[in-house]
Amino acid sequence: MEFQTLIEVDSLRELQGSRDFAVIDCRFDLMNPEAGLRAYLAGHIPGARYADLNRDLSAPITPTSGRHPLPAPEVFAKRLGELGVGNDTQVVAYDEANGSFAARLWWLLRWLGHPKVAVLNGGIKAWIAAGGTLESGEAAPAAAQFSPRAQLPSRSDVSPRPDPSMVFTAADVANALQDPATLLVDARAAERYAGTVEPIDPVAGHIPGAVNHPFTTNLDVDGRFLSPALLKARWLDRIAGRDPRHLIAMCGSGVTACHNLLALEVAGLSGAKLYAGSWSEWIRDPARPITRR
Repeated sequence: MEFQTLIEVDSLRELQGSRDFAVIDCRFDLMNPEAGLRAYLAGHIPGARYADLNRDLSAPITPTSGRHPLPAPEVFAKRLGELGVGNDTQVVAYDEANGSFAARLWWLLRWLGHPKVAVLNGGIKAWIAAGGTLESGEAAPAAAQFSPRAQLPSRSDVSPRPDPSMVFTAADVANALQDPATLLVDARAAERYAGTVEPIDPVAGHIPGAVNHPFTTNLDVDGRFLSPALLKARWLDRIAGRDPRHLIAMCGSGVTACHNLLALEVAGLSGAKLYAGSWSEWIRDPARPITRR
């Protein structure tokens, strides 16, 4: 059985020991970047490898990029191989609880044409609550070979490059917002979207025309994803009759936007795009409009 969106603790237990299977710990703290690795070394799901948001799931920042540019496909593919991920590996990603960082790995693998990836619902907290054990130190995975490959809609074979249709640039966003059928959805907290609080980026506010759908609204009080039916109802209300393929997801740096993309997929509303640079890239150019409210 393949898992392509979410996976529960019981199913993860059943997968452990499978021949082509990898668990990736994605815990991270934007305000304390080394905290995730320290937490991993102190205790992680047995056999899990660690992927760092800054070093593994992003490319280096440039003068025009956001805070977490997409990694170069060849570099990322090499790192996946080092983490024990091959082209046929079932990957399970997890973080502390709500999936906000694990969803980034989920989206990146799908971008490279690897659908066998799921986020552990409830994260490591759900694992511990269900009686799961932890191990400390660093796991030593067997090396694997991962070749980026993406199925393009117009082809019957696979391409050795990521799917460009999944990603929007700043220029793409500016052009798309001229079309009322397009919806730009900002996953940041309401106060950051409004521009009343900005703890990370040097400019507060949001892109004119964007609507706010904080990624936390995809979750229940325990940090688990809502049911597919409830997610679908909430997202249908948000997109207000638009085709989900015309939705562009963004956030501060292209990370928690992936949480909204995962929620849409769980809800059966596929096809939304990612503005990978998001707010932290948009504000790099002072000519781009911003608004606050």
